[in-house]
Amino acid sequence: MVEEGALLWEPSPEVVRNARITRFAVWLGRSEQHYDDLWRWSVEAPEEFWTSVWEYFAVVGDRGDGPVISGTMPGVKWFGGTTLNYAANALRGDPGRLAVISRDEAGDRRTFTYGELTEEVARVRAGLVRLGVTRGDRVAAYLPNTAEALIAFLATASLGAIWSSCSPDFGASSVVDRFTQITPKVLIAVGGYTYNGRFCDRSAVVADISAKLPSLAATVVVGTPSWEELRAEPAPLAFEQVPFDHPLWVVYSSGTTGLPKPIVHGHGGIVLEHLKALSFHQDLGEGEVFFWYTTTGWMMWNYLVGGLLVGATVVLYDGSATHPEPDALWRLAAEEGVTYFGTGAPYIIASMRAELSPSGLEKLRGVGSTGSPLPPEGFAWLYGVLPGVQLGSFSGGTDVCTGFVGAVPVLPIRAGVIPCRCLGALVESYDPDGHSVIGEVGELVVTKPMPSMPVMFWNDPDGTRYQESYFADYPGVWRHGDWIKILPDGGSVIYGRSDSTLNRGGVRMGTSEFYRVVEQFSQIEDSLVIDTGQLGQEGRLLLYVTMADGDTLTDDLVGKLKEALRGELSPRHVPNEIREVPGIPRTLSGKKLEVPVRKILLGTPVEKAANTGAMANPEVLKHFLP
Repeated sequence: MVEEGALLWEPSPEVVRNARITRFAVWLGRSEQHYDDLWRWSVEAPEEFWTSVWEYFAVVGDRGDGPVISGTMPGVKWFGGTTLNYAANALRGDPGRLAVISRDEAGDRRTFTYGELTEEVARVRAGLVRLGVTRGDRVAAYLPNTAEALIAFLATASLGAIWSSCSPDFGASSVVDRFTQITPKVLIAVGGYTYNGRFCDRSAVVADISAKLPSLAATVVVGTPSWEELRAEPAPLAFEQVPFDHPLWVVYSSGTTGLPKPIVHGHGGIVLEHLKALSFHQDLGEGEVFFWYTTTGWMMWNYLVGGLLVGATVVLYDGSATHPEPDALWRLAAEEGVTYFGTGAPYIIASMRAELSPSGLEKLRGVGSTGSPLPPEGFAWLYGVLPGVQLGSFSGGTDVCTGFVGAVPVLPIRAGVIPCRCLGALVESYDPDGHSVIGEVGELVVTKPMPSMPVMFWNDPDGTRYQESYFADYPGVWRHGDWIKILPDGGSVIYGRSDSTLNRGGVRMGTSEFYRVVEQFSQIEDSLVIDTGQLGQEGRLLLYVTMADGDTLTDDLVGKLKEALRGELSPRHVPNEIREVPGIPRTLSGKKLEVPVRKILLGTPVEKAANTGAMANPEVLKHFLP
């Protein structure tokens, strides 16, 4: 066991001096301040801080003369009177500098300079215009992490249209659940993809999705004449100037009931947040090569492509992390001269367990970890094989498309500890009574607004669903749904979800999506799904089913259930085990007791995990004991 808090790395004076956050502090006239002082100023004077971010990076746009902040959470408005465009800021790099490296697991490689990327974006933008796409229309994508996805996104953003993507390992029903909510005008898809050396034909799925989206004017399939026609004509690139909070994209995060939440982020909030996070926390800028292992269905894709905002070269990878060998990603990083390597915590743990020794990484100076908590052993392994890098464990979410807590180049790294609260993020830990606590595990809350908080949920005109998702427990305070312990020095430890949302490989999915698939089987009367992941461990995914009268859980039915979940949700969401139980625990009002059962499985005594007096069937809890 590795002791939590053990010192593993300290920045040298040279690292501190050359860090981009240090240059920012010098520009501010705060060069003598400790990081904690800078953070405190950023949350106590948010108008000054976020204005300084705009000015420091010389954001392309018209600042206007409106207030930086007006209103209170959840109804905050940012930068009134401001207009800008995300794509204009992403494509302002030197035309001759390398912008994108696109790789797949077979080793095929394509590159684009900023100039070449701009030309491709202009072509696709012109094609979208010919299809009738205008400001405010939605463009949906069913694409892997390839250059085409990035090009189509930037073309969409340049028009002031709204992007939304799912990765092609999602089944048709999961995609339709998401895209039907936003009524897209165009679907850009792929007919198949290769994963683990095997080609996966998705042409039938694409046809199914298209048929269930009556709003579509066109479906464009990459690698076919329809894609070539879309990008056929060269055209000058223009940028629709839109208000600060104009929708940029719709991403999806799920709770326990209803369809996936269609979260809308604005152009301005994402530009400012990603400039801040990528430059000051990841220390990225011109000359850096930035990689994060992700799919287009995870917010880390949106974060990765944000590397263009700071002038970095972004590496897009389509394929398995472990094909043809477990060290596939490390080899990719070595071959491409990656300077900042990001992945999910499970890949670091898998690398540790496989006793890998990554090599050829002389240019690597930073490793990012997210998706789930990284345990002290993961920290220690990384420093055993790559002693000179800075490990940045980050925790945030799709909801804000960034990290709440993370690393910064000027602070040391300790095993299992996230070094700081991110600039502009007033993160606190609340006890059960709603009091802020230090050194105790509590609910992760954010008590002041951040510009990348959602501007709205789609189809939520009065904001009810948005309010209920984050502000129902503590009025005016954002409750995120994670357990956190904030340490006296400002560091923190994340202990996983405090709610029942399923987090598999960094992709969150609501339990309601599971139930829709499982309970379509006539043999199953009721079901309950639990993710046992906790600190540093992805955990097991357990599905409990109550059978209809006269039916039993057979091996054949188990196989069909897994096949359905794989096909309609994703391979990540196939249960490790399916168990038959006589009943699913419910409250008197009929709500499934997901969180209490999860607590029981993780060792909490039944009497502390559940209020049996408020249950309709407390006698069934004994069937869920670990």
